[in-house]
Amino acid sequence: MVQSAAELSLFLKARRDALAPEDVGLPGGINRRRVRGLRREEVAQLAGVSVDYYTRIEQGRGGAVSDEVLQALARALVLSADERRYLRNLAGNAVRRSTRAARPAEPCTPPEVPRQTVRPELRALLHAMAGVPAAVLGRGLDILAWNPMMGRLWPGLGDLTEAELNLPRLLFTDPGTAALHADADLLRAEVVARLRADTGRDPEEPRLCAVVTGLQRTSALFRELWEAREVKEAPHGAHRLRHPQVGELTLYFEKLPLPADPGRFLLVYAPEPGSVSEERLRLLAAGQPA
Repeated sequence: MVQSAAELSLFLKARRDALAPEDVGLPGGINRRRVRGLRREEVAQLAGVSVDYYTRIEQGRGGAVSDEVLQALARALVLSADERRYLRNLAGNAVRRSTRAARPAEPCTPPEVPRQTVRPELRALLHAMAGVPAAVLGRGLDILAWNPMMGRLWPGLGDLTEAELNLPRLLFTDPGTAALHADADLLRAEVVARLRADTGRDPEEPRLCAVVTGLQRTSALFRELWEAREVKEAPHGAHRLRHPQVGELTLYFEKLPLPADPGRFLLVYAPEPGSVSEERLRLLAAGQPA
């Protein structure tokens, strides 16, 4: 799915293309540019490396890149904290891969990837969180388990098959999921950016690979967002939902890593205290219309 040396090259180019000289304090030049983006020599200048060396890095011929150079490139390209982590992961993966025997270009093996499991203790925790919607998500953003409040917030969740219980798949292929989320386009971009970050950590993880390659085949919008190479973890924030029973809700979310369960995290929604959304969530818990 992701060949780290090639992806390092494409990621650097994508971030270079996303910047204009004025974004990084450089003069725009006398001649008008045909396209937006920094030139390689400008990135090299900002990072304090030679143009030849930067070119070799961007072309995947740079070998092992030191942490100092990676930090300099991150500063030059104005990378976010998530993008910096992704860059370091790609560089490390490329070096590790170069020391191993060559592997097939597409390492995932769908559909034989076994379903991820959830410990009984986690299921008990979910059900103890009676007042707020909560769920456990796994590799590839599979939806593995949820409590009754999440089932009320997301109508029809319990009717889906195991194969359908995948957040990216639902967002890109299921109209009902898109209708539930008031900012569906923003959420799709958020989810793709999270998948991109995950591939930096483990580019050959089978379930992650299966989800990404499957959506690349079936969704043009997913392919477009994937090729943009945006990287963002989004561990917290707010989502707007349009619920058919109680109307619109704005809920804070937190994604809490589960250290004993690698690749899984707890997603919890909560309303702002005293808000309309809090009242509507209370009505939803009681099974009443707004």
